[in-house]
Amino acid sequence: MTTQKRVPIIGALIALIFGLHASAYAAGAPPASPRVAGDFPTQASQLQSQLTQEKAKRRPQGYVAKTGVPQLPQPEAILVDPGGVNTWLRARGIAILLDNTNEMSGMLHRPTSGLGLKQGASNAGQYSLENDIDWERLAGIKGLATHAIIVGRYGIPASRMFGDNLNPSQEIYGSGGNVFVHLVFAYAEESLFSDRLAFAAGRMSFLSDFSANPLYCNFMNNAFCGNPKASSDNTAHASYPDANWAFRVRTRPSKDTILSFGVYLTQTKAIYGNAQMRTGFKFNGATIDGAAMPVEIAWTPSFGRHHQLPGHYKIGMAYDTADHKDNFFDGMNTPAALSGLPVRYDHGAWAAWGLVDQMVYHYPGGAPDAGITLLGVTYFNQPETSTRWQQYSIGMLNRGFWKSRPLDAMGLNFTYMRVSPDLYRSQLLYQQQGMKLPNGSLFPQKNAYVFEAMYQIHVFRGITFAPDFQYFFNPGGMKPLKNQAMLGFKSHIELF
Repeated sequence: MTTQKRVPIIGALIALIFGLHASAYAAGAPPASPRVAGDFPTQASQLQSQLTQEKAKRRPQGYVAKTGVPQLPQPEAILVDPGGVNTWLRARGIAILLDNTNEMSGMLHRPTSGLGLKQGASNAGQYSLENDIDWERLAGIKGLATHAIIVGRYGIPASRMFGDNLNPSQEIYGSGGNVFVHLVFAYAEESLFSDRLAFAAGRMSFLSDFSANPLYCNFMNNAFCGNPKASSDNTAHASYPDANWAFRVRTRPSKDTILSFGVYLTQTKAIYGNAQMRTGFKFNGATIDGAAMPVEIAWTPSFGRHHQLPGHYKIGMAYDTADHKDNFFDGMNTPAALSGLPVRYDHGAWAAWGLVDQMVYHYPGGAPDAGITLLGVTYFNQPETSTRWQQYSIGMLNRGFWKSRPLDAMGLNFTYMRVSPDLYRSQLLYQQQGMKLPNGSLFPQKNAYVFEAMYQIHVFRGITFAPDFQYFFNPGGMKPLKNQAMLGFKSHIELF
């Protein structure tokens, strides 16, 4: 009981000392709240922040001249400058943000009968406190910034109720779930040569830095927000809100290219099981079991006569040195489903990806983000050790099409998830013997499809509400399960 009382206090103090950097959008988009760039959805209306920051004639209150540190995030918020506090803090290089994201979704059809499944709805959400400090402004330390986030999460995704275990209907759940405070990040970053070279070190999340795109979190399904879901299949790739000790380098060889690489010390056995990992306050290295080494290159062109059609293209790969359970073989190189022996461990695993977003039409006279943007994803995992072997997604985001409501948006997204053939073969053998399948699956898994459509309503300054529709084909990659339709909403409130 004593430990539980101390943790929120410690987390709050750390969050006030450190901070998180908006350069998480490595493809070079205008600065925005970094919380949308990784495997997290705390800023559904991220483009509103971009719009505010891009308009020099409408600089937000507290605006100060740029230093060697990239601009601190300042999303649209309900409390613009309460009592002049924001102006006073930002003039000294300190940004504090507080928000809530809530997601509700319910099933429209009864699930497959006789399997213990049920029709219903569920809610999931997160509150988040973020702090960023520009130490060049605060203390004269050129180019230095520190960053931290703490969150609290609650709820579960409704898709579990009808048997899906591949594409959660609500992404804002999971690690750190149902815990009052969870430390996400606490790291420092040094920017040099006008941000052409940046070094970061501390407690960092792999998937907030790599294979990430803030536009994906306009959607609610975890297949899209905030990374392709296949990216978190490997526990060596810590996803928001989990983190590892890490070091990252980001450089800009040219105006439109960015090269990033890093080393993330992995804790694959403890990351979801250790009680200290659940709160994010496990700092010792007793459970470090390897290292994940990602590299990614991004190209950020702007097409069109007036360069009004921005695009972001990323390709990357990663290799880690941790041990992973094999999907098929035991230690004697025979099928574990037949021998009854424990599965073997394979040393190391790889992953590769490609991400793209490209504005193809800009509404004349509209804001920089007013237009139609296409989204695309390909992701590949090592089939011997992963559940999600391949993922392909294609989508569209349309903002500013309604002149009287320029901050509203609509979006469509579709994904195809292919399960590892090794896992499928193993599950077939278990089923043929009348044994319980691994992964908690009801039937052998092969492939699944998910479609999502949403309309994002800008309700008020700092508040968005997005009705959401999802349709699951082959839930969990299991053909015997009935397809399912879901209806719900995603809301976001930025207090300050």
